Amino acid sequence: MTAKTTGAEAHVHIDEGYPVTINDVQLTKKMLPTMERVAGKDKVSISPLVTGAEDFSFFALEVPGLFVFLGITPEGQDAATAPSNHSPLFYAGEEALKVGTELYVNWVVDYPEK
Repeated sequence: MTAKTTGAEAHVHIDEGYPVTINDVQLTKKMLPTMERVAGKDKVSISPLVTGAEDFSFFALEVPGLFVFLGITPEGQDAATAPSNHSPLFYAGEEALKVGTELYVNWVVDYPEK
């Protein structure tokens, strides 16, 4: 393809933004039994890929990382149609916060043992 020169000049700056958030495979395998014990095996699953930006990505570039979604959509409400966390209609089922707290505490306790 031939391009014509028009005398125009362009300066392009590409902001790379946030890196992709990727869970460390070994850390995930190591902590999976803890997640299943705390949340319930039937509640732990691999989520579909998402394109949201997350500060956590920078931490995971430095040390092995494990990013999880707690699933705070209240029981009986379809997570696919529930208002997102950026909506004024968003509602967090607070029972998930208890599970999240227990999960983090148990990760700390279980990590050295594994």
